[in-house]
Amino acid sequence: MKILMVVGKFPVLSQLFILNQITGLIDRGHQVDICALEGFSDENNVHSQVKTYQLIERVSAAPILPNNYLLRLIKGLKLLILHSYKNPKILRQFLASFKYGKKAFSLRLLYTMIPFIYKNQYDIIHCQFGVYGELVTLLRELGLVQGKLITSFRGFDISEYPRSSSPNVYDRLFKTGDLFLANCDFFRQAAIKLGCPESKILVHYSGIDTNKFAFFLRQFPKNSKIRILTIGRLVEKKGIEYVIQGINYLVQIHQNIECDIVGDGPLRQKLEVMITQLKLQDKINLLGAKNQQEIIDIMRKAHLFVAPSITSKNGDKDAPINTLKEAMAMGLPVISTYHGGIPELVEDGVSGFLVPEKDAQAIADKLQYLIEHPEIWVSMGERGRQFVETHYNMNKLNDELVNIYYHALSQGR
Repeated sequence: MKILMVVGKFPVLSQLFILNQITGLIDRGHQVDICALEGFSDENNVHSQVKTYQLIERVSAAPILPNNYLLRLIKGLKLLILHSYKNPKILRQFLASFKYGKKAFSLRLLYTMIPFIYKNQYDIIHCQFGVYGELVTLLRELGLVQGKLITSFRGFDISEYPRSSSPNVYDRLFKTGDLFLANCDFFRQAAIKLGCPESKILVHYSGIDTNKFAFFLRQFPKNSKIRILTIGRLVEKKGIEYVIQGINYLVQIHQNIECDIVGDGPLRQKLEVMITQLKLQDKINLLGAKNQQEIIDIMRKAHLFVAPSITSKNGDKDAPINTLKEAMAMGLPVISTYHGGIPELVEDGVSGFLVPEKDAQAIADKLQYLIEHPEIWVSMGERGRQFVETHYNMNKLNDELVNIYYHALSQGR
């Protein structure tokens, strides 16, 4: 099959689930092109697969959209003149795009058109996140790209975006898109409530390479500190501040602990201030963003894992997050929240513990319980590993994705 994977920026360190799908499809002999509608990422630390598979060579990136409208207009006119000379159809398609109103007048559609001018015929067009499916369905109507349109809903695109934009924002996409995937049933139900036909949407989990995240027997450290680990972007919905507050409660009871926080983001300075104010500099380490191998090494040394996701003020929610799957695969006892799709991954009291959102005291209580009952670490870790192997094995899920693509193609016939 000839497949176009449509993403925002590329490559993004926190979006390993997209890399796993791309490389899995390549390994299975399919041609995969990548369209980055928000341009190349400026991240320096990238996953090894990007270089191993020479993925940058497969990328067509949209020009960056200037914030200043006058600059956007001038740059847009230059792009239009340049590409109209090479492909006269683009002028006609650009003029036709004005029937879509705001997206055309903002010139967002024009900038989005550019990567599709010379590569436009595919078996499958797979949009990662609904916001890009919404754009590509317009480009397909304009004749810029052809192929079965599949859109994956993964989080903000089905929770925050319809709330901040319009409950009807996906009406055209739901009507004209060929198939939709949700990475958990929680988001599948959210899409159905917004108007997606039930017959058009499937749950397709985001997988991890369970061979890389090997199970490791966790034992109570007799001569060293208990290491608590949290991994996530430093943004509101990851709830990192509640881990910090939880550690502040916990150190009143157990001093022999240390907490590592892996990730970076706009809240880093705020969290640094919080750690200093609580005088936890010797207990909590902000390690910054790490690549996959670095994360594996850090996880191997950890004893307990916390994923305190919350619903952000703008309504953004999480699916079953990959770092939580990775921790469970490696046998870590985990604590997470009753949030989004996470209860589909963690069974409370069996493969981990779940607590209410924003409840730092509950996080501290569960950490205290695990510290004082190390005899359950092994059984909890084993059950977590078993569940992830059964439901989130990347290789099984990539086979499933190929079958989904063939199903979509057969529907057209």
